Amino acid sequence: MDQALKTMIDNMPEKTGKSLEGWKMILLTESFKKHGEAVKFLKTDHGVSHGYANTIVTLARDNNESPNELVDNQYKGKEELKPIYEKLIKLVEGLGTEVKVTPKKSSVTGKDLTKRLENSGPFGTMCTHRVQLSSVEHIDEELKNWLIEAYEKAK
Repeated sequence: MDQALKTMIDNMPEKTGKSLEGWKMILLTESFKKHGEAVKFLKTDHGVSHGYANTIVTLARDNNESPNELVDNQYKGKEELKPIYEKLIKLVEGLGTEVKVTPKKSSVTGKDLTKRLENSGPFGTMCTHRVQLSSVEHIDEELKNWLIEAYEKAK
C-alpha cells in the first residue's frame, strides 16, 4: 500500500468520523449499481469529502472481490487476451521474491517514450507508461527488458 493511501486510511476516523471498516459496513447496507452513486451517498448523506468518499468506495469494492474475480472481470468479453496477462504474471513473478501480484480494478518514471512504450494516457497517475499488447507474441525481449529495468529501479 502506498504511503499516501495508508495515511488517508489512518486519518479517516478523525476526518470522517468512522474507520474504513465502519464505512464498509454502512455501504453493505445499501445497494449501488455504480461507483458514483455510492460516492454521492457518502457525500450527501454522511458529509464525507469527495476524496475520502471515493477512496472508501474504491477500497470497499476492491475488498469485496477476490483477486481472481478482479482479473476475471477485467477480461469479461476479452477472454482471448487473458493468456497475455498470464504470461506477463509468470514473467514478473520470476523477477524476484519481492514481487507481489495484487490485481486492482481498474511506476517507474524516467523512461523515454517510444512508438511502442507510450504515455499511460487516461490510465491514471499510478502508471507512467503503457505498452499495448494484443497477442502473447508481443511479450518479447524488449518488453522483458523494460520490466526487468522497472523492477531493478523499484528495489
